[in-house]
Parts: sequence; C-alpha cells; structure tokens
Amino acid sequence: MMTRKYSDLLAEWLVSLGYTHCFFVAGGNIMHLLESCSHRLTCIPVVHEVAAGIAAEYFNELQMGSKAFALVTAGPGLTNIVTAMAGAYLESRELLVIGGQVKVSDLSRGKVRQRGIQEIDGVAIARPVTEKSVLIEAPMDRSAFAETIRSGVHGRKAPVFVEIPLDVQGAQVEETMLNTSASEIRPGFTPVSPEVVRSIVEQIKRAKRPVVLIGGGIDRATIEPLLDSLTRLGVPLMVTWNGMDRIPASHPLYFGRPNTWGQRYSNILLQQADLLLALGTRLSLQQTGFNWQQFVPAGEVIQVDCDAAELEKGHPRVALPICGDANQVLIQLEKEDAGNHEEWVSFCRTVQSKLPLIEPVNHTGEGFLSPYVFASELSRLATPDDIMIPCSSGSAFTVMMQTFAQKSGQRIITNKGLASMGYGLSGAIGSAFAAKGRRTILVEGDGGFIQNLQELGTVMVNKLNLKIFLFDDNGYASIRMTQLNYFKGRYVGCDTSTGLGIPKWEPLFAAYDIPVVRLGPGYQDDPDFLSRFNAPGPAAFLVHIDPTQTYFPKISSRVTETGGMVSNPLHLMTPDLDEDTSSKVFHYLQGE
Repeated sequence: MMTRKYSDLLAEWLVSLGYTHCFFVAGGNIMHLLESCSHRLTCIPVVHEVAAGIAAEYFNELQMGSKAFALVTAGPGLTNIVTAMAGAYLESRELLVIGGQVKVSDLSRGKVRQRGIQEIDGVAIARPVTEKSVLIEAPMDRSAFAETIRSGVHGRKAPVFVEIPLDVQGAQVEETMLNTSASEIRPGFTPVSPEVVRSIVEQIKRAKRPVVLIGGGIDRATIEPLLDSLTRLGVPLMVTWNGMDRIPASHPLYFGRPNTWGQRYSNILLQQADLLLALGTRLSLQQTGFNWQQFVPAGEVIQVDCDAAELEKGHPRVALPICGDANQVLIQLEKEDAGNHEEWVSFCRTVQSKLPLIEPVNHTGEGFLSPYVFASELSRLATPDDIMIPCSSGSAFTVMMQTFAQKSGQRIITNKGLASMGYGLSGAIGSAFAAKGRRTILVEGDGGFIQNLQELGTVMVNKLNLKIFLFDDNGYASIRMTQLNYFKGRYVGCDTSTGLGIPKWEPLFAAYDIPVVRLGPGYQDDPDFLSRFNAPGPAAFLVHIDPTQTYFPKISSRVTETGGMVSNPLHLMTPDLDEDTSSKVFHYLQGE
C-alpha cells in the first residue's frame, strides 16, 4: 500500500485545478502545506496576511491564464486576512484562502474560548464573507476537495475558505483511496431564453433614448470580440467602475462612467435615457446614487444579473428583472437590429463635448499639480499593455474614475465595494505577478498607502515592474473635505497637524532601494520622470497635490434636522451648471 503525506496530495490537486501561485505568510500551523506547495507552485511571501488575500484576488481578476490562492496560519493569520475576503465577497470575485489550524485534538469546539495555541474558529469568522467555509477534520478525497474549491466560481463568484488542522496536513494517507476523479465544472448561470432577448431588442427598438450599461459581470473575453459589432448596434454604451476596461474610451459609442462620483456628462445622459439595459451590474447605491428613487427618472430599467436577490432588493425600480447570464444576452444582442437611434447618439456627443472631464471650478494652488491634469496626462502616457490599479477609495481613486481614459487592451482593477484604504499596493503586487512583466501602474493616496506600505519590501525583493504614483497631499483628502463641508473645518485625525503620522517619502523609498521622483506641473515632459517611467523594475513618483485641492463635480448631500442625509440625484452634481449650458444638456429632463 502506497502512502503519501496529505499536504503533498493537496498541492498536486491545487495545480490540477489551475493554481500556479501562492501568496503567504509563514506560520507553524501551515508548515506542512507550505513545504508541499513550495515544491509545486510559485510561493510568494508577503509581510502581512491581508496583502496575501488582496494580491491573490487581483491576480485572479486579471484572468491571465493562471490562478493564485492565499495561504495563512491559524489565529491571527486568519483574522488578518478577513478584510481581503470581505472585499472579494462584495465584488463577487474568486479568492481561495487556505488556513492552518491546531491539531484536531486541540480544537476547543466552542466549549472554552481557546484550547490550542493561536486557536480561533476561523470557519465561523469567515462564513459571512464566503461562499463556503469549511474545516477539514479528516482527509477528504480529490473529488470532494475540487467541489469545495470550485464552489466559489459556480454562478456569482465569492471567496472560499478551507481550514486544515496541522495533523491532517501531515497525515500519511493512502493515495489510491483519495485520488478520485474531479467532477466536471457545472454551468455557472441560468440561460436566458431567445424569446426574452428578442423582447429586449424590441424594447430597444421602440425606445427613443436607450443606453446599455456594461458591468463587471460582463467578461472581457466576451466583449472584446464584439466591440466592432456593438458599433453597428448604434446604442450609447456606458460602463460601471468594475466594467471600466470592457470598452475603450475611444469607442465611438462610449459615453463614460455614471456613478455617485461619476463623470458629469455621463450622469446627465444616463438620467435622460428612456430605457436602460443594465448588463452584469447589481446597480448598487453607488451606481444609482443614494437618491435611487430618481435614478433614470425619464425611463425604465431592464436589469440582467445572475443573482435573484439583487434583482429583488427593491432599489432601483426595475421594470424587467432578468435572472441569468448577462454575457449570453450581450452576445445575442449584438447580432440583432436595434433600430435607428442616430438623433439620440448625436445629442449624447453634443453633451459630451460641452462638459469636459476637467472642470475649471477646481482650485489648485501655485506649484502644485492638479490631480485631474495628472490623471489626464497619465491616460496619454499609459500604453495598451499597461495594467492600471487606481486604488480603492479616497480622492486619488475618484479622480482616476472621473478622468482616466482607458485604452483597448489595458486591464483596470479596483475594489470599491468595501472601499477600504490600503488595497492599492497589495493589489498592484498581485497584478504585477500575474502580468508576467507587463508594466503595472498604481495610483494611490498617501493616506491609503501608509496602511500597507510594509509591502514595499515585497516589491523590492521581487523587482516587480511596478510604477507607484503617490498623491502626496499630507493625509486623508476625502476625510478633510468631509470635515470641511459638514463640520466647518474642524479637522480631526486627517493630517499631520491633527495627529496622523505620515512618513517622509523620499527616505522611506530609499530604504527599500526604490528610486523616487517628485512630480509637479509639466511632469509629463520631465526627462527624469520619463526615463524612470519607461525603465523596467519598480519606481515611485510623488504627485505634489495641494492639501486644499477641491474635488468637483460631486453629488452633494445635506444633513437634515433629524440627522439623516438627503442626496441629489445623479444628474444634479455640484457645482450647478450655468443656465445656458443647462438648457442644452438637460433637454429631455425639461419636458421638451
């Protein structure tokens, strides 16, 4: 009878399931798993477990033909990675986390708070933010293991957490008994009938002002071959933030990214549609605005999503909810005659031309670089091969979402559902490994960057082709703006003067042997910058941002007498447009 260590079998099974990389922080309770994986996968040590989870999420989201998972030890290893699991859960993304655990005999099983050293009930902690969270108390066979791992990619994606006690990892098992065949991958989504698609097409034909909104649920592999034929469809196309790289900004029917922090012209056009077809987006409050009652006030919404609960949540109002595969609907839709909407498309182009992405209302102090100008110039400098990581929250993020013009072939990944600070660097690390040498570009605010700056060591030791653009504005710009707008500028914990510790950036990057250049106005023509930007390997660029920089346009809210909040609808962004411009761009909201 041939026996093998169970962790060796697990490593082989992971490889057979498509995993090539493992991000980890070493620990005693994963010693067998780490040893086995190190022989069969590329294992990348990071400094903190949350970085392992975020890096694995972004690695997988790039969809470059291989997959990564995170490996963490028991106790603090698990608790440290919960933020990453929560972020992937909210964004409906694949993330496998394998955790160690104390020996089976040392499990407390809820009778006492802790029996084994570093023991905590990881399965219970992870359960609310995973598709499946399981403890393997005895070796399971290959088929059951594969089914557990794949549960996170059937239908709406979600993280999977597998906790394996130390003695189970190291158990000697009979290989032939456990090496059962893995089952075939089941279809992910409910198919949408051709009759329903034809009904959608007929509604688009009858509509005078239709819009198609492409969400992150539409796969890049689905839409990239369809871009030319979607031009023939003749209907304005918009994207959500998670679907940003599905359509290049140069596409003749591309009309921006509507959102609470969206592009003004795009918001105004969306709100004047008489029919919105939302494909692969759950239409969250960030997408519709908190004043969702006035979302698409002049029209009806058709929403195609894989999750029935999202269709039934009650906001926004949806005239035709369809539970099924939005990719299939798009593939069928581009083959159909959607009617003539040239007048509407012409109006959309007029509005787009009258409302530039960089609005002159914003104040930038002398000697500082406008973040909007920076993002616009970065759009020009970035190549179609670049991987763009526009962090996940704060002013650096929203500026990129409002201004950056994506190119065909670029991959753009963010995690805005949880909107956690500190995602940028770890996500960029995972992307840089997946990209296999393609340049990865990170744009992050200094306030978010300090939350995971320890991972500069991971960048340095692996010599990643990563360019880090850091908005240096002395703290939390978005918090500072909130405290100014709502609390009359009584600042608390948002910059160094109010107690927030921010490092001196030049010596910090020097400590990691990462070259750093400070950028100001005209940076795009600076030979030193261009040399660093186009050279292989890591480099950092400090974007000199005015701490009092304003960030407009935005959706304004006010605090009511009862302490609640009331927000404007998407098309009424602050500051107001002048009367002449309003009369031209709000044509269909004026009853004309």
